[in-house]
Amino acid sequence: MATMNISLPDELKAFVDEQVAAHAYGSSSEYLRELIRKQRDVEALRGMLLEGPDSGPAEPATAQTFERMRAALRKPAAK
Repeated sequence: MATMNISLPDELKAFVDEQVAAHAYGSSSEYLRELIRKQRDVEALRGMLLEGPDSGPAEPATAQTFERMRAALRKPAAK
């Protein structure tokens, strides 16, 4: 695991310490890792949302649409 040292103003350090205590994080590092993971997930979701308009025209969802999806999920994953 890599190490990164950061400097925070006293006000932000106090906020981090409050969050660690209030939400039972083991350390400030654990809290910051969680924030970074959440931001990474937000960025990934944003990317998917932005790809949506480029994915082609929408098709109406029918019973056959869902049956095709179920059939695809039932097939064993290709190795």
